[in-house]
Amino acid sequence: MAASLAACSPTESGASQPESGSVLAQSSAPEPWFVEVRTAWGVEFVHRSGHRDAYYIPEIVAGGVALVDLENDGDLDLYLVQSDSLSAPRSECEGNRLYRNAGGASFEDVTDASGADDRGYGIGVATGDVDNDGLTDLYVTNVGANVLLVNRGDATFADTTTAAGVGDLGFGASAVFFDFDVDGDLDLWVTNYLVWSVATEKACFNGLGQRDYCAPALYNAPAVDVLYRNDGDGRFTDISAAAGLGRVIGTGLGVVSADFTADGRPDIFVANDGRPDQLWVNRGDGRFEDQGLLLGCAMDQDGKPKAGMGVAVADLDEDGHPDLLVCNLRGESDSLFLNDGSSFRDATGRFGLGTTSRTFTRFGTGFVDFDNDGRLDLYQASGRVANDVDGHGTPDSLAEPNLLFRGMAGGRFEESHPRGGTAGLLVHTSRGVAFGDLDGDGGVDLVVANKDAAPYVLRNVHPRRGHWLSVRVLDEHGRDALGATVHLQDGDRTLRREVRSGYSYCSASDPRVHFGLGDTPAVDELEVRWLDGARTRHPVPGVDRVMVVRRD
Repeated sequence: MAASLAACSPTESGASQPESGSVLAQSSAPEPWFVEVRTAWGVEFVHRSGHRDAYYIPEIVAGGVALVDLENDGDLDLYLVQSDSLSAPRSECEGNRLYRNAGGASFEDVTDASGADDRGYGIGVATGDVDNDGLTDLYVTNVGANVLLVNRGDATFADTTTAAGVGDLGFGASAVFFDFDVDGDLDLWVTNYLVWSVATEKACFNGLGQRDYCAPALYNAPAVDVLYRNDGDGRFTDISAAAGLGRVIGTGLGVVSADFTADGRPDIFVANDGRPDQLWVNRGDGRFEDQGLLLGCAMDQDGKPKAGMGVAVADLDEDGHPDLLVCNLRGESDSLFLNDGSSFRDATGRFGLGTTSRTFTRFGTGFVDFDNDGRLDLYQASGRVANDVDGHGTPDSLAEPNLLFRGMAGGRFEESHPRGGTAGLLVHTSRGVAFGDLDGDGGVDLVVANKDAAPYVLRNVHPRRGHWLSVRVLDEHGRDALGATVHLQDGDRTLRREVRSGYSYCSASDPRVHFGLGDTPAVDELEVRWLDGARTRHPVPGVDRVMVVRRD
């Protein structure tokens, strides 16, 4: 067995500690879309994987982040997942960190008194109001027991994992809250990556003969995902077996929920690493059936399963059906699947994502209209999983620049420059990404979790943003109505956005839906289609604002 990992002291982690990321000069100087403001805004977190000499596979996939309004004050707070060490006692390791948005472009670290500093070996985080009290709660996935942190409403949290029955002991990755039985409370899906332990780790070498991380297939230990039904009394029931999840095992990393089959029921898509992806179709009777192969989104157009990591959903062709993007390994293009409501087809090349994406290993991702021109753009966080090439001139051989694609007329995407959207090229091993308007100026910002480094806090400074409208959709309990859709007419186009917090990679984003409106100065009304099928229309009092819609 290789030498054990170092303990949790920051000085022994072996990670570089840049102030705001490794910054390399860009070859040209087009206008940036983002500026890195982590230090200016008071975010001092540094992720630690614990890597020293041994190569434990959890180290290479860790890194989640959440943007969430925990106080219902309209400002997005920041939750960052820490990993630290797989060998040292957890009591000696650093915990996750919670930053309160203090307004005025500043964050305050309120972790110590919050009860949110879980010290498990953290991988990811999901957000949702599990008890219908109007306060958003946190679910942390770990290597080992996952943790449910229930929001008390005073910037503190109660660990209700044991009482709720959601402390799965597997190798958790992404998780998502969704109401699969449409009974008014949020259920929980947890992806598990591998059946793994320190004792079963393998020794692997790359093409240069160097010790390196193993590919997941070498473990031959795919895992079963977990489905928890919310019983409505603070407790959940594990219904994974009854729901049929054990029939298909996988290496799940990314997960997202949407009604992919147009039957009014939320389904689940799981991105698997090196195995066919899964589309779990909700049968409506408590059972799910994997129809990824049947419906055409389990593998690419050549019948090849890819190294699925992050996943994003949007109605890209504006036909009323959610389309899928799956991020993959360097050497593999992204997989963009167009959905017509009954099947999917691989349209990666048609949308212009086949060539550039192939050069990088992509994890966190999301479709967001950053420039508010009415067309969705695309951001992707990159970082290798093998040390077989250099790190783009940085000390980290896994480091890669992130990618920004502008949405073009006709539905194509074109890489925007400067690369990654920043004036100086930021290069790290990036993993999760969360999206949301941090400073309330109508431009969607983002936070990128970086392995063994500080995160990027990227403020949107696009110089020519159009009009915009953000909508927070609340159900009768006051919780974000995850799964509802908002429809807005902009000229001859119907823009459709779903209330969603769980997508990207091991991360959670602001569930408020955001519409870029370009030159449109006013919108008469919008329609909300609730998860139970009901439809309501609401006048829009004006654009360039956040609008709240609450169900009676």
